[in-house]
Amino acid sequence: MLSDIKSPEDLKKLPSRKLPALAEEIRSKIIDVVGSNGGHLASNLGVVELTIALHRVFDSPRDAIVWDVSHQCYPHKLLTGRNDEFGSLRKKDGLSGFTKIRESEHDYFDAGHASSSISSALGLLASWNLEGRDGKVVAVIGDGALTGGMAFEGLSHAGQLAKNLIVVVNDNQMSIDRNVGSFSKYLSRLTFTSAYQGFRHRVDHIIDRIPYFNRHIGKLIFRFKRGVKGLFLTNNLFVDLGFEYAGPLDGHDIDEMVRVLSKARKIPRPVVVHVVTKKGKGYRPAEDNPSAFHGVGPFSTSDGTVEKFDTLSFTENFSRKIVELGSRDSRIVCVTAAMAKGTGLDAFCRKFPDRFFDVGIAEEHAVTFAGGLAAGGMIPVVAIYSTFIQRSVDQIIEDIALQNRHVIIVLDRAGAVPQDGETHQGIFDMALLRPVPGLVFLSPMDRQDMDRCLEYAVSHDGPVLIRWPKSACPSERPEFDCPMEEGKGVFISSDDIYGNSPEAEEARGRILFACTGSIFAETQVAARSLAMEGYRADIYSLRFLKPFDREHFAGLVRNYDGVVIVEDGLRIGGIGEYLQHCMESSPDCKDVRSRVLAFPDGFAGTGTRGQILEEAGLSPEKIAAAALEIL
Repeated sequence: MLSDIKSPEDLKKLPSRKLPALAEEIRSKIIDVVGSNGGHLASNLGVVELTIALHRVFDSPRDAIVWDVSHQCYPHKLLTGRNDEFGSLRKKDGLSGFTKIRESEHDYFDAGHASSSISSALGLLASWNLEGRDGKVVAVIGDGALTGGMAFEGLSHAGQLAKNLIVVVNDNQMSIDRNVGSFSKYLSRLTFTSAYQGFRHRVDHIIDRIPYFNRHIGKLIFRFKRGVKGLFLTNNLFVDLGFEYAGPLDGHDIDEMVRVLSKARKIPRPVVVHVVTKKGKGYRPAEDNPSAFHGVGPFSTSDGTVEKFDTLSFTENFSRKIVELGSRDSRIVCVTAAMAKGTGLDAFCRKFPDRFFDVGIAEEHAVTFAGGLAAGGMIPVVAIYSTFIQRSVDQIIEDIALQNRHVIIVLDRAGAVPQDGETHQGIFDMALLRPVPGLVFLSPMDRQDMDRCLEYAVSHDGPVLIRWPKSACPSERPEFDCPMEEGKGVFISSDDIYGNSPEAEEARGRILFACTGSIFAETQVAARSLAMEGYRADIYSLRFLKPFDREHFAGLVRNYDGVVIVEDGLRIGGIGEYLQHCMESSPDCKDVRSRVLAFPDGFAGTGTRGQILEEAGLSPEKIAAAALEIL
């Protein structure tokens, strides 16, 4: 059946009895493709029936369906004409793992971060109302995303405007990890409240049978129902904000959801439809462990075994080291925003549950909360993905740096992030946060370097930020294991790596690569290729992005014919521009030729790490070519 559905109109033509079989076909397709390509599995399996119901009731794209985060949009893509392309999911030049405006008229927003759907949907609806357009707008948001403050800002405004926005709350007790906080418990309490819903359904049935009633009677009935609702659901937050509330519904019962959504579609006021789903529905490994199958790499679809690698990743090393540091110092506490497993803090949580805080999808609160912990004498370590720390720039400035709080912020997934596309690239953190006064900014290049940076951060009296990539740690060498000197990086001589040779002694040219730690591996490959061709190719890994010892750097640079500065962040506002300024202002090295390699002004797309770096001119081959152009 799926191959015959080219648009939601084709879905509407199917008899209801065939929809359960269609749901299973959609699940099989998603499991097969995600098993091959990796992606978000459990969240998509949980919304299959909900997506079918939405597209049965609403007329996309005349009506807009706005998916929060949109990591659960795979069924939506399959039902809106993208079935034939679905095998290209999360590949370079293929379908995005999130909603994408350029892909389809059924996607109204490029989404990827949580808690924004209600605000986006309300703005779209307000625009349509001003234009006199009568389409419906539906925001689909998970209970996990409702832990973010922006979602409540949107709900509050929607209640004030009293427009006909429909908010579908997908309640599965999960975001990426299991949900935390009082609002998750509140939704769970609502799921056990059925008295009002039974009464409501009976009243609705009676009203539907009345052929006509005037506006005055309609208002009386509405007020009567609101009063009864107050008796049965005295603390329904959605009602207090001005919404009609329907639910909880079985999120896997298509007929029931179609019935309720059809009624919600007719109400000219904001409505919350509360559905309860099971994350990972229909695939036992994902049902049993939805956190592991939230965002997953390629896996065996027969038993759910995820592909493993022998090399140690930066995240895994952080997980090990933070437990070690926590064992030595009881003041160390850890904070994350619904990312315990993704950032490697799950091990710390198991070891020290009383010193671990998961605040939900609330990055701003996480940072300011950490500032409060520091004010009380703790040493908080806040672990957040680079792309998500963008939400907390003001809190880092005002609540951490301005007050010189001893808070350690670690940014996982810095630089090029494979497969997830523009919304998840970690290329903005250096340009955004390096200018913050008083903030120490570190960029380790390997496991040993990360260990030293974390130890330094714990002992330093003030805010420290450390960034690392989503990749394996480079192979270690004894020469790399050098002590921390504030403002100075790690110098790696080609003699140390390749040994003295006639080619090195009679070098055809001398080049220095200055790189951020998270792109050290690619820079090392470039240096090796030049050394094999008879050039002197040394590396200065920029352990300290701030503070930076300009005199030490100038003393190194003056010995070379050229310098290639390599950073896995934006060129505009990046460390490369600063280093070139240092060189130009130093009499000893202002004439040394230099080149900055960084991400251009734009958004990096989807692909493997290697493909993303190649596109940005940061592959080992292009790094080496830039050096040869200088020489």
